[in-house]
Amino acid sequence: MSTMLKFYREKVVPLLMKEMGYKSIMEVPRIEKIVVNVGLGEAVQDPKLIEVVAKDLALITGQQPVVRKARKHVAGFHLRKGMPIGLKVTLRGERAYDFLGKLIHFVLPKVRDFRGLPYSSFDGRGNYNFGLDEQVVFPEIDIDKVKFVFGMDIAIVTTAETDEEAQKLLEAFGFPFERR
Repeated sequence: MSTMLKFYREKVVPLLMKEMGYKSIMEVPRIEKIVVNVGLGEAVQDPKLIEVVAKDLALITGQQPVVRKARKHVAGFHLRKGMPIGLKVTLRGERAYDFLGKLIHFVLPKVRDFRGLPYSSFDGRGNYNFGLDEQVVFPEIDIDKVKFVFGMDIAIVTTAETDEEAQKLLEAFGFPFERR
């Protein structure tokens, strides 16, 4: 069992049950999935870029990414329907909790000028979205071997029904929110 999943079951669930007044452990919000998305508009000019980024993303997440293709023609961007323009990885279960632990303990502390993640990035339904500018903050990436620096969007999808519940869940994990 993953360390963060064990932490969730042993520490976070009892804490949230007490704090939020839940009567059953099934009411306590949990991480449903984490989606890591990389948009690569540059892949229109250099299609081999998808393969390079896919290798790095597979290293970061521990799972093979899915290639996202363009849905429309956009002449101004020289984009045709069906061209690969991004990558996506959906992490569930233990992998999601492992990735969350890596984000909290290793990645976010390495981000330059990091002052915490904003509370305003909740979507109104208990999910949290934020972005990272560089993949080099992940411990799996060797800076000397990086061919292309790319950013990524990370969506943490929870079973919480409100932003307040999701915020309490992420704070219980030690998520580094900005100070108010």
